[in-house]
Amino acid sequence: MCNNGLTENDKIESSQILTEINHKVLEHLGNKEYSITDLDQIINKVYAFVLDKDETMSRSLRDKVFRFMRDVHRSIENLHAIHTHRTPISLKAYCKVFIYIFPSLYAPTIIYNLGPENAEWPSYFIVILTEFILISLYNVQDQLEYPFDNVGMDDIQLENFKIER
Repeated sequence: MCNNGLTENDKIESSQILTEINHKVLEHLGNKEYSITDLDQIINKVYAFVLDKDETMSRSLRDKVFRFMRDVHRSIENLHAIHTHRTPISLKAYCKVFIYIFPSLYAPTIIYNLGPENAEWPSYFIVILTEFILISLYNVQDQLEYPFDNVGMDDIQLENFKIER
């Protein structure tokens, strides 16, 4: 934007490209889609823009733009990795099976340890409390896996990262 060799139309075009990158990255993070090819094509627009304006931009400015875009690309790759890598499905399945089967195994053990002559309510209370804790931990794990879906109070609010706020 500070380059005197660029026309006003070129400055507007570069601003539109950067805004488009911003919108596409935030849109990508908000969706469950894992393809990043659209983002790569938009980032390549910056490279094409700089090469097109080769005669009007100084070499140092081009180098600064390319370094900046390298940092942007690295950040996008890191965010994409956070977005796509989840807990292994087998671990989640194990947790669910354990949550469902646990009461049927745990309740008889509690009743046996407390003795059949004692009241039943402490046994049920202990099993229900333990089950509640397991389900809560599973839900916390599930919420932590999707930090960009805007479900829950602790999610990352993508609207705060738009260029045009």
